[in-house]
Amino acid sequence: MRRKVKSARAVCAATALVALGALFAAPAALAHSGEYAEFDNCPSTNPSVITCLHATSSGGEFVLGNKKVPLVNPVTLQGGVTAVDPATGFAKLVAPTSGEALTKAAQPVPGGLSGLVNCKEISLGWLRASCEVIFENGLTGVNSTVELAKPASEVKVNLLNILFQREVGIQLPVKVHLENPLLGSSCYIGSSSSPINLSLTTGKTAPPLPNESISGSKGTVEIKGEGEGILRLNGNKLVDNAWSAPGATGCGGFLVEYILNPIINASVGVPSAAGHNTAILTGVADESPASTVNAH
Repeated sequence: MRRKVKSARAVCAATALVALGALFAAPAALAHSGEYAEFDNCPSTNPSVITCLHATSSGGEFVLGNKKVPLVNPVTLQGGVTAVDPATGFAKLVAPTSGEALTKAAQPVPGGLSGLVNCKEISLGWLRASCEVIFENGLTGVNSTVELAKPASEVKVNLLNILFQREVGIQLPVKVHLENPLLGSSCYIGSSSSPINLSLTTGKTAPPLPNESISGSKGTVEIKGEGEGILRLNGNKLVDNAWSAPGATGCGGFLVEYILNPIINASVGVPSAAGHNTAILTGVADESPASTVNAH
């Protein structure tokens, strides 16, 4: 009997040690005080992270082909930032300990389906007829969500370029999720294998025609918080109008997509070459040294 009791105690002790080890091994969000609380999900204890980033875009627009979707619901880019790799000129984004590196904020498409899909604009007869049969109904609301198309580590950042309004500040591989009962849950423009690659800048763009150069802005600079502080860029503006976009995939699900994908492509104007698309993001960007964040 004593052997059984000792054996049971040994198993319990071993289980407790494994659970304790798993607890310490698992990454967890740290609770920070005051103005540093926005960095709770920053992997600041990761030795490769030197800076914490929390940037929220609350305005702007996304022009894809011939459709424009205003940004009305805030989108946040967050995580840790490594040192700049001299070979590439960019640092890498390290995924947050909790939540998404790029939050998925659905943006309503103006006009819903009628704003996204105008059957009368489709010149190909059979495709126009199919469009009228499928889309002329009451299911009109459409949401458009810009999502990361690759892991957070594929996001490239140069904070100095953003601050000095030069060259590319953020390289962001994304895809656009179109959501509507008719379109199903897997209707995307862009994918992991064929993403939309945004090269956002606070400086000037140099797009091919017909787009013309536009300018971003770092906004106004503010230092807040204790210690080394938080560098805040108020009213910053990141822009890119030199990117290309692939066609739609997965719209309507299996088999149906062979009809819906061409309709979406014809209506939105995708695939669209560089010079026909624009991304403008305006908002607030905060960054602070990881060591400072850890101290608060």
